[in-house]
Amino acid sequence: MAYFTQQLINGVVLGSIFGLIAIGYTMVYGIIGMVNFAHGDVFMIGGFVTIITFLILGAVGITWIPLALLLMLVVAMAFTALHGWAVERVAYRPLRTSNRLAPLISAIGMSIFLQNYVQLLQGARNKALGKPLIPGAIQLMEQDGFTVQITYMQIVIVVLTVVLMAGFTYLITGTALGRNQRACEQDMRMARLLGVDVDKTISLTFIMGAALAAVAGMVWLLYYGIIDFYVGFLAGIKAFSAAVLGGIGSLPGAMLGGLLIGLIEVFWSAYFSVEYKDVAAFAILVLALVFRPTGLLGKPEIEKV
Repeated sequence: MAYFTQQLINGVVLGSIFGLIAIGYTMVYGIIGMVNFAHGDVFMIGGFVTIITFLILGAVGITWIPLALLLMLVVAMAFTALHGWAVERVAYRPLRTSNRLAPLISAIGMSIFLQNYVQLLQGARNKALGKPLIPGAIQLMEQDGFTVQITYMQIVIVVLTVVLMAGFTYLITGTALGRNQRACEQDMRMARLLGVDVDKTISLTFIMGAALAAVAGMVWLLYYGIIDFYVGFLAGIKAFSAAVLGGIGSLPGAMLGGLLIGLIEVFWSAYFSVEYKDVAAFAILVLALVFRPTGLLGKPEIEKV
């Protein structure tokens, strides 16, 4: 029971990170019906900007951890928001009225460009953070010599995820920007006729999704202590799978899908062969979509004629 409880905690934490990335996918798809395959690489850039900011802060003598974490988060969000805006302007806006295949290829090309751009600037080696910035843990129980604990970093990740999820839900349902986003989702042409600045709304959506990816990138770095230029590809694919599993276009669905993918991966690694954890996650995704094509919380599209 103790071992199961520990793996449950680990799975929820990993799923929370996947959920944070998946929200960016589902926000973009919900408005313009396109998948931003460069989103995972924006997440990776957020991790790199975080570690670079950490090194600069250490060099200038800012060592108080709360202030350093805040500055790292602000700088990472600013840089990734700029990248999100650039991705929308370069890879999506010129192709918005074209067929679905063109922006898909453009997004994949942008993903490859961002990977190589970071590799050229930072090198192909892994970048390690060093010592944990949020050390310590709370011991929950001990059974047969196995100790169940939850680290302070894990608590921060879960609390941050819940707060951001609540904040984005309020933004979508209770603000003018959220109403504009929902209007663009329902009928972009009619929203434009009613005075909604569609281009601005879509750009802000990309910027918000990219800023959220920066939070996930920073959390990933603080949790695992290491980042590389290729991590965005696999994490992005898993987060996209989480968005599809939960019902792409649904914020609660993205978070639910992220939690499920994280739990599947952790429990499979704990009780079966760790080499096949990715196979297990994608296999369950396929099975779920066979019986629920729209995802767990997704709704089928109804085309009005």
